[in-house]
Amino acid sequence: MPHFRTLVPAAAVIALGGVLALAVSASALRRPRRTAQVALARCAADDLGSVSVAVVDRQGELQAFVRGDNAAQHTVDASRQKAYTAAAFGADTSDLVERADENGLHRLPGTLFMPGGVTVTAGDASIAGIGVGGAPRAWTTSPARPPGSTRSPTRSRG
Repeated sequence: MPHFRTLVPAAAVIALGGVLALAVSASALRRPRRTAQVALARCAADDLGSVSVAVVDRQGELQAFVRGDNAAQHTVDASRQKAYTAAAFGADTSDLVERADENGLHRLPGTLFMPGGVTVTAGDASIAGIGVGGAPRAWTTSPARPPGSTRSPTRSRG
């Protein structure tokens, strides 16, 4: 089991047979550290490499961060930027890549338009983002959405 370094304190993540589903109740954001830890553990269980996980609020303020064993320094920034991009745009970063290419959004400071960022919503509103940096295979949006959860990131080549 990997060791994690927790840097910041608190959303419930439910692992469902290879699918990581993000719970979206308002109470979910009271536990972002737990969300980050579970996401890191899921990445380790799915052999997604040495990753870092960041949880940010809608404004991009870091709520929690964990760094897996041997995660390189660039994963720290990448995870936060992916989380912020998903929260700010209200969409998973894998869904934003083409839009960013077409509109030059890559130039926006603090953003990263690569798979690995997942938006957390309450109703139709984006309330947070979770980002994974360093996975050799990225998360993408799955059409399956368990009751009471947002989009479900799954693994894919990319």
